[in-house]
Amino acid sequence: MAEPGIDYAAIFNALPNGVALLTPQLVYLDVNEAYLRLAGRQRRELIGRYVFDAFPDNPGNPQVSSVRDLHESLERVIATGERDVMPLQRYDVQPAGRPGRWEERYWIIINIPLRGADGKVTAIVHRVEELTEYVRAVRGRGESEGERAMKIQAELYTRSRELQDLNQRLRRAHAREREVALALQEAMLPPPRPVGGHYAAVRYRPATDALNVCGDWYDLIELPGDRIAVSVGDVVGHGLRAAGVMGQLRSALSAASRVTPGPALALEALERYADSIEGAETTTAVIAFIDWATHTITYSSAGHPPPALLLPDGSVRLLDQATDPPLDTAIDQEGRPEATVPFTEGSILSLYTDGLIERRGEDIDAGLTRLVDSLTRHPGTDSAALADAVMAELLPPDGHTDDTALVVIRL
Repeated sequence: MAEPGIDYAAIFNALPNGVALLTPQLVYLDVNEAYLRLAGRQRRELIGRYVFDAFPDNPGNPQVSSVRDLHESLERVIATGERDVMPLQRYDVQPAGRPGRWEERYWIIINIPLRGADGKVTAIVHRVEELTEYVRAVRGRGESEGERAMKIQAELYTRSRELQDLNQRLRRAHAREREVALALQEAMLPPPRPVGGHYAAVRYRPATDALNVCGDWYDLIELPGDRIAVSVGDVVGHGLRAAGVMGQLRSALSAASRVTPGPALALEALERYADSIEGAETTTAVIAFIDWATHTITYSSAGHPPPALLLPDGSVRLLDQATDPPLDTAIDQEGRPEATVPFTEGSILSLYTDGLIERRGEDIDAGLTRLVDSLTRHPGTDSAALADAVMAELLPPDGHTDDTALVVIRL
C-alpha cells in the first residue's frame, strides 16, 4: 500500500537533538532548529559554509583538540561508510555577536553516512547532543578532573552498551518474526501449478526489511467450464498479524469466486467477511475471471493497481475501468463495479501487488509507466520468462521495502 504523505522536512526540524546534514566536503547542506539553538546561529550563517570555518578551534586553549578530533571522525565516516560515535568532546563555541569570547561547551557527537546507489558516501548526518550542564553538575560535587572524566565516560559507555544490546535483541526478534511469517505465508499460498489446463507464472519476493513482509497474496481458482479466476491482494500491515489476515482473506475470496457469477459479487462477499476481521481494513484486491470460451476477461478491483493486458502487437492495456475503494472503507455504495474486455489468443495478462511499481515519494503513474515499458519490451515472450524479466527490471537491485507478488498468464 502507498504510504501516507509524510513531511520529512517537518520531522527533521522537530527532532529534539541538533542535526546537521553535511556534504563529503564538510559543507553545511541543512540544519534543524535544535542545531541552530545549540549553536546560537542563524541558518544564513551556516548553510554553504565549511564546518570548521563556522566553528573554529578556541585559540586561547591549545590543549583542546576538538577540531582535529571531529575532522578525523568525519573523514573516517567518508572513508569507511560506517557511522562514528565520538566520546565526550570539549568544543568551545563563540557566542553570536561576541567576537573574541568563547564558551566552554561539552558535546556527544555521532556522524552517520548516507550512501548512494554506488555505495559511496553522498552526505553525512552530523548529530550533536550537549552535555555541558551535566559536566558542570559533576564538577560541582568536587571531584577531580580525572574522576569526572572517568565517570562521564563510564556512564556514556553503559548507555551505549544498553542501546546496542536492545538493538541486537530487536533485530533477532524481527528476524525470527520474518522467518515464521514467511513460513506461514508459504504454507497458505498455492504452489505454481496448471489450473484448468492453463499455466500461470507466479513470482513472489518478500520485502528485504524484516518488518515489511507477508501482507500480499495471489490465487488461481479453477471455475466451471474453460474458466479460471486470478486474484492478487495486499493487506495493510506486516509480519505475523498481516500473514494471518492475508490467509483468511485469500481463502474467503477463493470460496466466494466459486459460488458467485462474477468478480464484483465475489469482492462484495469478501468485503462483508472483511468487516469481521480485525486488521482487514483498507485491504486492496483485484480479481479477474478469464473465459476461454468467449475470449473475455471480466474483472473488478477494490483499490488495487490495474491488471495489465499485453496484446500480441506489443501494446499494453491497463484494466482500470472497474475500480472502487479498498475493502471495508465504510463508503456507501450500491455495489462494486465490474468490466469485461475481449482478448485475442497470445495476449498475456499480468496481475501484481504495489511493491512492483510503487516507490517512496513518487507518483504511482511513474511506476505504471515503468511496468508498461517493461512489458512492451518483451512481446512474444513466454509467461515465465516475462515474469522474470519484469521482476528484474522493476525491482530495485539494492532491495525493496515492500512485498511483491506477480502473476503472469498467457491467454
